[in-house]
Amino acid sequence: MIDVESDLLVATQHGLAIGQSRAGQRHEWRWALADRDVTGVIAREGVVLAGTTVGVFRSDDEGQTWRDASDGLHSPHVRWMANHPDVSDLEFVGTEPAGIFVSHDGAVTWRGCPEVEALRDHHRWYLPYSPEAGCVRAFAFHGRRGYAAVEVGGVLRSDDGGKTWQLARGSTGEATFDLPPASFVFADVHWVETHAESPELVYAATAEGLYRSRDGGDTWTVSHAGSYCRAVWIDPRDPENIVLSPADSVSDKNGRIERSRDGGRSWTPASDGLDLPWPDRMVERFALVADRLLAITDDGRLYGTSPSDLTWERMLPDIPGIHAVTPYRAG
Repeated sequence: MIDVESDLLVATQHGLAIGQSRAGQRHEWRWALADRDVTGVIAREGVVLAGTTVGVFRSDDEGQTWRDASDGLHSPHVRWMANHPDVSDLEFVGTEPAGIFVSHDGAVTWRGCPEVEALRDHHRWYLPYSPEAGCVRAFAFHGRRGYAAVEVGGVLRSDDGGKTWQLARGSTGEATFDLPPASFVFADVHWVETHAESPELVYAATAEGLYRSRDGGDTWTVSHAGSYCRAVWIDPRDPENIVLSPADSVSDKNGRIERSRDGGRSWTPASDGLDLPWPDRMVERFALVADRLLAITDDGRLYGTSPSDLTWERMLPDIPGIHAVTPYRAG
C-alpha cells in the first residue's frame, strides 16, 4: 500500500517535491526543478513527466535528473497532464492558450491537435484573468472515449482515443457567461469526469453548477445550479455518490465541500475537519490516492480523508503552493 504522505510527487509553484519510502523507512522530501512553477505531474512505468509554465520535463531515474521533453509543444504553458488509463506511453497535455497535445512515445515528441486550435480561434475562447485564449484544464477517458474541459469554451469529446477532438453536441463552444439553452452545458468548464459504468456518463464542474450527461455530452442536466464549482469526484463504485467543491462565486467564495448520494438531486455538507468558513479559498482538484481522497485548494493547501466518512485533515503543511499530486512507484 502507498504511504500517502511519503510516496507522492507534489507539483508546486516552487518546484517538484518527491517523497518515497522503501522497506517501511520514511525518507525526507527532496526537491527537483527548483524555482520552476510545476503545474502538473504524472508518473507511470518508471517515467515521471512534469508540466510547467515553460514546457514538459522528463525523468527516468526517480527524479534525480531531468531533460526537456517539449519537442512539438508549441504552447509551453501546461495547465493539465494525463496518462491514458489503458494505453502505455499515451500522454496528453492541456495548455494555455487552449490546446491539446498528444504524445505516443513518453513525451519524446508531441503532436498538437489543430482542430482544437481552430475551435478556439473560431469561438474566441478566452480567460477572464489572463490575456491568453482560454485553456484546457482537465481530461477524462473511458476506453476510446475522451473528454476535455475548456475554460471558457465548453466540453470537448474524442471518439478515437484522443487522436482528434470536437465539441460535444451539448456544448455550443461559445465563450459566454450567459446561461446556456436547455440541455446544453455552461461554457465555463473547470473539470470533467467520466465513470467506469459507461463512457456515455460524463460530469462537468462549471461556474454555474455541476452538469451531468448520460449520452456522451449530447444533452445535459444541471445540479447545484448557480454555484461556482471547480472540482468533482465521482465514486468509482457508485456514480450516484458525488463529492463536489462549490462556492458562492469566484470572488466572494465561501468555499466548502458537499456530498450527494443520489446523483446530485440533494446535497449535504461534507466539510468536517476543515477550518471553515473559507471566504477566499475553495477546492481546485480532487485526487484518489490509495485509500485516501485528496483535495487541493486554490491557495495551494492539501487535505485528505477517507472517502467513506469525509472527515478532512490538513496534509503536508510545510509544502506551500501545491498544484497537483500523483502517487509514485519506483521500478
